[in-house]
Amino acid sequence: MITIRRASERGNANFGWLDSRHTFSFGNYYDPAHMGFGNLRVINEDKVAPGQGFATHSHRDMEIISYVIDGALEHKDSIGNGSIIKPGDVQRMSAGTGISHSEYNASKEAAVHFLQIWVLPEQKGIDPGYEQIYFGPEEKQNTLRLVGSRDGRAGSITIHQDLNLYAAQLNAKQRLSHPVPDHRIMWLQIVRGNIQLGEQALSAGDGAAITAATNLTMVGQTDDAEILLFDMPA
Repeated sequence: MITIRRASERGNANFGWLDSRHTFSFGNYYDPAHMGFGNLRVINEDKVAPGQGFATHSHRDMEIISYVIDGALEHKDSIGNGSIIKPGDVQRMSAGTGISHSEYNASKEAAVHFLQIWVLPEQKGIDPGYEQIYFGPEEKQNTLRLVGSRDGRAGSITIHQDLNLYAAQLNAKQRLSHPVPDHRIMWLQIVRGNIQLGEQALSAGDGAAITAATNLTMVGQTDDAEILLFDMPA
């Protein structure tokens, strides 16, 4: 079964400096029908104005993944990490017992556009941690590249949960297939461009919850299509 979550149906918070679209309930946006999916709790698509950002704030017991679409995001945290996250980077911050961090647009001229993703951890109370890995376009071109996993295999970031995260960039008419094993569910997020998922046409910002399916077939409809695929236990 495939259930589509259209970009236009998402929650929205616009503060001038920040325009954020919420796939699942977040902040002042509450929808009991969309509280998350499996161990995936948050997918926020954020656009932050030049020179603006999120001042230092705290988290605990959450795996937080940042995926930059355009621009550059500056990260600083209370365990000594400081970095610039750019397109191609996948960053994971494990909040664990508690961590404080800030995120700012690294540019004074251009907006930064990124996805902030929260995953419920397998275990509470772990040590806070940080990881950032770059995956070049050639690694994701017309193939599902594993960029996150529980064991960090194949050079992916380590996520403290039974979750496999794949990224792909598709050319028009390029077809990808991926099995959905028994007792697994998947969430497909369209980062940019357009694809066909089975009989469904999906555009940037759309998502799809996949349950009780045996195989996914995705076909690029534009040369700039980019997707994230989350594979997790039912």
